[in-house]
Amino acid sequence: MPDLINEFAMRGDLAHLALFLWATSATALTWFALRELAAASRRFDDFVRELARFNERFQNRSGGL
Repeated sequence: MPDLINEFAMRGDLAHLALFLWATSATALTWFALRELAAASRRFDDFVRELARFNERFQNRSGGL
């Protein structure tokens, strides 16, 4: 990695290196956020499904109130 940075520095392409690093970190952060959002969505779906099962089970016992 230091050799790559030195090569960019020798050519004067530090702006390109900075842009590449920014794009890479932004992509990684977006991927992480989307992964966490998908997991939260699955957990919420599981919660709603269990709540519906709970309501169905106890609605039948209470006589349909």
